[in-house]
Amino acid sequence: MVNMSLFIITCVLLIILPGPDTAIVTKNTVVGGRTAGMQTLIGSCIGLVIHTVAAVAGLSAIIVQSAVAFSVIKYVGAAYLCYLGIRTLMNMRTKKNQVDEETVVVANGSSFFKQGFITNVTNPKVAVFFLTFLPQFLAPGSEPFWSFLLMGIIYTVLTLLWFIFYVFLLGIIRNFMKRPVTQSVIEVLTGSVLIGFGMKLALEKSNG
Repeated sequence: MVNMSLFIITCVLLIILPGPDTAIVTKNTVVGGRTAGMQTLIGSCIGLVIHTVAAVAGLSAIIVQSAVAFSVIKYVGAAYLCYLGIRTLMNMRTKKNQVDEETVVVANGSSFFKQGFITNVTNPKVAVFFLTFLPQFLAPGSEPFWSFLLMGIIYTVLTLLWFIFYVFLLGIIRNFMKRPVTQSVIEVLTGSVLIGFGMKLALEKSNG
């Protein structure tokens, strides 16, 4: 692998760029607290691990080159993002009495994890990213398997560290964000962003 420092800096810049993962983590942290945010980011990072394994094994190349495989995963991911966005917007109109935070987190723990996982693992753009980004840092003559595996692990760890910091930051200002007016604005923005990401993903063309 060439220029490790440049690789890490580029990864950090790409990770902090807002995307579907950021929207999901933000929403769940505001709704269920740090525990919900942590469960969401763990699900997202496990999705990254799967993409890393797929890239190393060459499955990502198949997805990118196969229009059918790319389309199936793309539309599943797009539909799920739109579903989450619509549900977020609908929650504004169907809110019931406030429930104790611990009860919310316990009841929806698997759901928070699942949202992070599905959002990431069904996004074929992550596969495209791994196949187009990682080779740029592959040293001439080096073994692709171990180099891609190392870079994938580094990217996943950096993602985990960033979102841990992000979740704790949200936890600090959560009281402000839990205000009815603030939360309504967040839900409108989050719901709209998720639907927007879903539509953008649905319109994404395969490189194959």
